[in-house]
Amino acid sequence: MADRRSLLIRSTLNNSQLSSNLSHNLPLLESSNLSLNLTSNPDDDDIDRGKGRTDALFSNFYDVLQTHGGDTESFEIIHGLTEACRRVVQQLQLEIEHGMGGDEGVKQRELSIKALKQEINTWLLLHALFYDRVVLQTDQHVEDDLMQDGPMLGGSEKEVIDQLYEVNATLREYQLVVDWLEACYESREPENTLHRHDRMMGWENSLYQLENLQGAAFGLGGQETVKSLDPDAPVREKRHLHQLDEEDNQRLSKAIFNYIRSGKIDEGLKLSKHYGQIWRAAILEGWRLHEDPNYQEDSTGLMGGKSSNLVHDKIAIEGNPRRDVWKKCAWLLADSSSKGHDDYTRATVGVFCGHLGSLKSILQNNWHDLLWAYLKVQIDIRVESEIRGCCVKRYSAMPEEYWSNKMTLEQIFQELEVAKDLTVRDYAQSQLGQIQKHLILDTCHELIQFVGRWLTPSPHQLRFVTHLVLFLRQINRLEQKQDQSLAEQIISNYIEQALIPRREPQIIAYYVSAVSPSRQIQLYSKFLENVENKPLRTSCLEAALVAGLDVMEITKFTVENIFQQQQSSVDADLREPAPSGEISPADKRCIYSLEWLIHLQEQRAELLWQANAMMRQYLASSKTECVREIFRLIPSDVVTHLVNNYGSMDNLPAREECSLKEYLCFKVYLTGIDSFNEWTRLHQNPPQKPGAGGLGIAAQDNFTERMASEHKEQTYRNEYARWQVKLQEQSKQTLDSLYNVLLFPEKGWLVDPFTPKEPEDVAILNWQHRQIQMEKLRSVCLPEIALLLLEVMSKSNDFAGCVRLADEIASEQRKLYKVYTKHRMAELLSRIATASQELLNEKLDPWGYPFTA
Repeated sequence: MADRRSLLIRSTLNNSQLSSNLSHNLPLLESSNLSLNLTSNPDDDDIDRGKGRTDALFSNFYDVLQTHGGDTESFEIIHGLTEACRRVVQQLQLEIEHGMGGDEGVKQRELSIKALKQEINTWLLLHALFYDRVVLQTDQHVEDDLMQDGPMLGGSEKEVIDQLYEVNATLREYQLVVDWLEACYESREPENTLHRHDRMMGWENSLYQLENLQGAAFGLGGQETVKSLDPDAPVREKRHLHQLDEEDNQRLSKAIFNYIRSGKIDEGLKLSKHYGQIWRAAILEGWRLHEDPNYQEDSTGLMGGKSSNLVHDKIAIEGNPRRDVWKKCAWLLADSSSKGHDDYTRATVGVFCGHLGSLKSILQNNWHDLLWAYLKVQIDIRVESEIRGCCVKRYSAMPEEYWSNKMTLEQIFQELEVAKDLTVRDYAQSQLGQIQKHLILDTCHELIQFVGRWLTPSPHQLRFVTHLVLFLRQINRLEQKQDQSLAEQIISNYIEQALIPRREPQIIAYYVSAVSPSRQIQLYSKFLENVENKPLRTSCLEAALVAGLDVMEITKFTVENIFQQQQSSVDADLREPAPSGEISPADKRCIYSLEWLIHLQEQRAELLWQANAMMRQYLASSKTECVREIFRLIPSDVVTHLVNNYGSMDNLPAREECSLKEYLCFKVYLTGIDSFNEWTRLHQNPPQKPGAGGLGIAAQDNFTERMASEHKEQTYRNEYARWQVKLQEQSKQTLDSLYNVLLFPEKGWLVDPFTPKEPEDVAILNWQHRQIQMEKLRSVCLPEIALLLLEVMSKSNDFAGCVRLADEIASEQRKLYKVYTKHRMAELLSRIATASQELLNEKLDPWGYPFTA
């Protein structure tokens, strides 16, 4: 591991290939060759103007998490998320090239690309910093425990700094941020067009003027031109180059600086040489750290002296042995206000000598550029301090102002937040700027607090911060309880606002599993509440099972929640009443929510319990059709399965035993009501008797008409006889069904059987409220059943049966008289008295028995 870090530091300091500085920490910077699938039909493309491409990231991120699900694959996940964003960016760019969507489509896609590139950059920063913090620094602590060496004394500049980067995690993080800023750099200047051909000569226009126009004291534009063409001539003579060369110089300086800003120093060197300005290339080489590999450590441990073993094959010396002199001269150049050097030239040398002022003069309107400038200066100061403290050599002193620019990261970000430029201040206070700041400072607590305060984030912002939070939680950076709570809230917001509207069960279930069990129930239930398609319901439950969610608790909570919402709307009178005999949409939604409890056979008991609760409410509201619909929904084997599950009726727990009896009570009641309705229909629809007028004139009609009339009469009598038999049978059946309600066994209808004790979760089950509901239903339904019995018996001329009903009501066994109010009891007794009067009219006693002498 140490060798790998050493390689990183070496390439950072002495290798101009700065684009590869993140060799291990930023493997994501290499573009991958991706196949881009464009929409085959352009007419179908621009309904959403590229929104479909970006929305695919919701499922793409889920796929990445599924692929790298292990705790040890945190950084592979970040790599996968970055690549997912990169693929979408490439797809959008390709669509823009094909002109999809017109001007508005292009504009929308460009905004999406900008946001995604910012997200990609943040993922890159996260990967670079936390790989070093979590993996490399952990290994470093182990090595430090085994080897407690101090700083290397007497080594070469390069060796000293190699070791400095090995042991100094803070400096290494500075360099990682610089490498990240360089890798993500995109020039905001218009393309710097340089006129190029195969061979270039420096200041060729000035040279031509000197060679061919010796008599011309002034060049184009009326300015006095130089008399010689050495690199210092413009400054020494205080004269100008040819105007065209001045313009070329300005463009070249800017182009070289842009290469340096993006970490491509070698490209800047090549550009200088190509334009014939070798002295620029030489200046860009002067900063390199010195090392002479021809001298190696001898057996006595001495270094660098002539007593060391001389390597016979001479190796090229690396770096600049007079780097200190070069650096002081570079500082003077960067600090110079002379008109002989443009701002970009001063900034170019300022990068390598730690001159902050020259960098800020041209990088003052961008947050990332300023951060890069500050960090380059801090790295330079720390490196220079280490060299002068460890190398056995006398160095030329740097100006005091150089050392006074030393700052901490916190101070740098404070400077950025109060920068003069409004653009810099705005970005420093923006959501992305704050996230990047906290990632660099490694202040995860403040980061999660900041993200938790967002008021109305977009779905894609939620997607980003959710996966950021998941990563931080996976590497144990959210240790405080408050941070963990906020992390769960962020994940919950992502599920509610971004995923639930998309209705993809597998994705929702996966992210729901990332929160606490109590929140899992609430979140997944919220999703299930609006799922009404039966196949989709099955998919939702299967996805929940795969994700390890508590399906039984979730479905129970879902049914209870829907039922509670329906009751709240009834109480607030928000629903339109359904036509008589029909079920309203709200009631249907409530009833069919019971399907959530049918999927698992283990929930048959819960199904009965919830169904009973609904039937109590609907029966109290006289919604018999709703009760019938519930019965149609419940599987026919529910009772058998429940009994078999516990072995026998004697083994049923208290709740299940009470629930089963209540279910049977409702079933008996519904059978009685249906039987009475059938009796009523039959009683009110006897066969129609033929018209009386036809019979009165039958003697005067001809024979055919008389025979037809007699046939109708005979048909009527036959149908009437059959009707009477059928009515009598239906009456008997109805009386039996109604008496089954009134004389329900085991303490009576809607009375719980004797149980040794109440269920353990009495409070959760709201047991007392249930008891009150059943008592109210008994006081409403049983008197109605008694009146229905009286109606059937009285219309069937069974007046003695009406009187015997009084004995059942007055019986102490079931104490049915207790369910009556005074008004209801008066009504009942009045009907029974009428029946007794009919018995007296038939010469019987009031109880229906013959009088005895």
